[in-house]
Amino acid sequence: MLDSQLLRNDPHAVAKALLRRGFMLDIDRLMRLEAERGQQQTEQQSLQAQRNRLSKEVGQRKAVGEDVAELMKSMAGIGPRLKAVEETLGAVQAELRTLMAEIPNLPHASVPTGSSEHDNVEVRRWGDPSQPVFEAKDHVDLGTQLGMMDFDAATKLAGSRFVVMFGALSTLHRALIQFMLDVHTREHGYRETYVPYLVNERSLFGTGQLPKFEDDQFRTTSDPSYYLIPTAEVPVTNLYRDVIVEPKDLPARHVCHTPCFRQEAGSYGKDTRGMIRQHQFEKVELVQLVDSSRSWEALEELTAHAAVILEKLGLPYRVVTLCDGDLGFAAAKTYDLEVWLPGQQRYREISSCSNFEAFQARRMGARWRDPSTGKPTLLHTLNGSGVAIGRALVAVMENYQTADGAITVPEVLRSYMGGIERIDRG
Repeated sequence: MLDSQLLRNDPHAVAKALLRRGFMLDIDRLMRLEAERGQQQTEQQSLQAQRNRLSKEVGQRKAVGEDVAELMKSMAGIGPRLKAVEETLGAVQAELRTLMAEIPNLPHASVPTGSSEHDNVEVRRWGDPSQPVFEAKDHVDLGTQLGMMDFDAATKLAGSRFVVMFGALSTLHRALIQFMLDVHTREHGYRETYVPYLVNERSLFGTGQLPKFEDDQFRTTSDPSYYLIPTAEVPVTNLYRDVIVEPKDLPARHVCHTPCFRQEAGSYGKDTRGMIRQHQFEKVELVQLVDSSRSWEALEELTAHAAVILEKLGLPYRVVTLCDGDLGFAAAKTYDLEVWLPGQQRYREISSCSNFEAFQARRMGARWRDPSTGKPTLLHTLNGSGVAIGRALVAVMENYQTADGAITVPEVLRSYMGGIERIDRG
C-alpha cells in the first residue's frame, strides 16, 4: 500500500508514476474522498469537544446546586448528531481503504519503461545454451518416453495442468528441493522455515494478492474459509504482520519449501503443454526483511543467491529487469531469472526476485525499531524463488538429456539420489 501522506500531498506526481504501469489513478475520486474525510473528522472533533465542554459544565453546576436541565438537553442533542457523523466518516474511510488497496506500488526510478515482457531489459547471461547434435526433446516427450511422467493420469485424478511422476524422476524432483534448501541454509545464511499451506484473507491482503488477484486463488468453502497459498511469500512475510522487530534481528532471512496453488485465471491458453504452468507446483522461496537503507543491496544479494542454484546445476540462464508495464502489483523492481530450455529453444522464467520497499509492510504493519529515533519504522520486504522446483526439473531434464532419451543426473544432485548418475527407462 502506498503512503497516504504522499497521495494527499502530491497526487498528480503519484498518478504520473503509476501511468508508467498502465494504472490510471482516479485523482478526482481520491481528492473528493479526502476532502469529505477531513470535513467529517473536523465535525466529529467539534461535536466531541462540545460534549466534553458541556459535560464538564454540568459537573461544575451540579456541584454548586444549579439547574442543569438545559445543559442536559443540549448534550442529549449532540449524541445523535455525533453518531451520524461517525457513520458517515466510517463509510468514507472504508471507501478510501478500498481505493488505496487497489493502487499498485510505484516503480523504482531504475525500472525500464515498457508495456510488456518484450520490453524487459537483459542484464547479464551465464553459461552457453546447449546445442545438442541430436534433436532435443522437450520435458513432456522425455518424461513420457521414460515412463516416469503421466499427464493423462493427472487429468483423470484432478484435471488439466497437473502431473503424476514416478520412480527416479520423482526422486530427482525431491533431490532438487533438498539441494536448494541445503545451499540456502548452509551457504547463504537463510533460516529454514515451515509454514501452513492454508492462510486467511488478511495474510493474502498483506502481501498484495488480495483484492486484485482473488480469481487466481483457490479458496475453501469452510467457515471460516481459507486460501491455499500461491507462494510461500504469503505466510512467511506475514510472520512479521503487526510485529516490531529489534535491530539485532535484522536482516531477517527465511527459506521455505512449500507446494503452491494457483488457478492461473489470467493464463488460460498459455503454456498448456507440460509443467511450465500448473495449478499445483513447488518452490523453494527466499524472503528477506531489512531496514530501508539496505533493501536495494538486499535485492542484488537475493537475486545472486537464486542464481547460484542454477550455476551449481550447470544450467545456462539470463537475468532481465522487468519493465514497468510487466511489474507485479506490489513490486517496486523485479529481476527475472530465465533458464535455457533446449526443448523450446528459448529462455523461460524460473525465478522472480523483487523488492517491495515498504508497500507490503504498510499493508501488514510490519516494522522495526529504528535505534536513531527509538520509534517503529516500516520494514522493507523482498522475496524471490530460489528456485521453482518444477521448472528446475524441466531445465535439468532438457539440458541433461542424451541422444537415446536418458537424463544424466547433475553431479551436485547425485549424493541426494543414492549415487544415481543416469535416469533410464525402467
